[in-house]
Amino acid sequence: MTYRITSLSLAFGLVLASSTASFAVTEISWWHAMTGANNEVVETLAKEFNASQGDYKVVPVFKGTYPEALNAGIAAFRAKQAPDILQVFDAGTGVMMGAEGAVKPVADILSMGGSKFDKTLYLPGIVAYYSKPDGTMLSFPYNSSSPILYYNKDAFKKAGLDENNPPKTWTEVWDAAKKIKSSGAASCGFTSTWLTWIQTENYAAWNNLQWGTNENGIAATDVELKINAPTFVKHFQEIADLAKDGTFRYGGRTSEAKQLFTSGECAIFTESSGGLGDVVKSGLNFGTGQLPYEAGAQGAPQNTIPGGASLWVFAGKSDEQYKGVAAFFNFLSKTDIQARLHQVSGYLPVTMAAYEATKKSGFYDKNPAREIPIKQMLGKAPTENSKGVRLVNLPQVRDIENEEFENMLAGKQTAQQALDNAVKRGNAAIKQALGQ
Repeated sequence: MTYRITSLSLAFGLVLASSTASFAVTEISWWHAMTGANNEVVETLAKEFNASQGDYKVVPVFKGTYPEALNAGIAAFRAKQAPDILQVFDAGTGVMMGAEGAVKPVADILSMGGSKFDKTLYLPGIVAYYSKPDGTMLSFPYNSSSPILYYNKDAFKKAGLDENNPPKTWTEVWDAAKKIKSSGAASCGFTSTWLTWIQTENYAAWNNLQWGTNENGIAATDVELKINAPTFVKHFQEIADLAKDGTFRYGGRTSEAKQLFTSGECAIFTESSGGLGDVVKSGLNFGTGQLPYEAGAQGAPQNTIPGGASLWVFAGKSDEQYKGVAAFFNFLSKTDIQARLHQVSGYLPVTMAAYEATKKSGFYDKNPAREIPIKQMLGKAPTENSKGVRLVNLPQVRDIENEEFENMLAGKQTAQQALDNAVKRGNAAIKQALGQ
């Protein structure tokens, strides 16, 4: 059956379109992976932006964990139903950079919105991670974080430890965890989220150790993993030994271990600085400290590398949609918005102005721990080992590592075997992803 559009109906449609155009609001879809207190921040930011103007409406949509959100975005793009904005965690940066033609550089989008992109306005360590070698920023660094140490002050006091002096080295962490467990101050001494990002990638950078060749993938995509070197093996064997009697308790591959800390079950906890909101909501009497380092590692502590996520914009959208995205990113870049986001969530301020405004306000004088993740990332100029980690298939390599870590924690293999297997399997996966 065929349909014929009459001149009358066409004319009516044109009149209707012209009469409503001035009232049209362009919707901007924003797929994200924020949960708990950070999801509340997302909803608040969208409402505030929508209320600040009448041309665009940002619609946040929760898409599961970081890996699930990335997979959902890729599937949607292939089905030609991609969102306008996709929040992608740090591990997905190499994946998105390799998707030539699928994304539009955020620097170009900001220009479409009438703003000239100036990378000097942003924290250098963050903007460099999300940029091409020529300096073009590809994504907007929405929620950058650094891993820090959290500890239960009440459990420390009960175990006879100094609740105002968090452990600074991994040896001190192990000693405190054993004392807490044996004294009954808590049923578990230590836990950690993200064994890949915190205990492997940041462990390498913070201790100035090589994670992989070619500057951990920053200089070139052909990377060989180096995480089965002796220092890594020692670290993971110590974790495996603590797991035997429950001094260390494994929570899961991403942020699941947060519940072990907020419930009071585990007394020491390494997690993203962005986990601060949920820890505050738990009501625990807690303290924070810098990420522990290996006392014998030369140059340690060095600098941590960005975690969290950035906002990527898909190609193939209309100019009006891009202008709406630009308006939203400019809104997020406002000093008062960035300062509040940093102070409330624990994530790093994206702009230097927000950091300086927070410092000038005296916020760090009252909350010195909130400056820890910034100092960790910016305290020293990065080395070839500490610029970051980037692979075309980092999420897949992390899954491989997690499988081997889980077998190690289950007592099925030693740390040496686990890391040897992770390197062998990981290197094979990288070559396959590169078509080699």
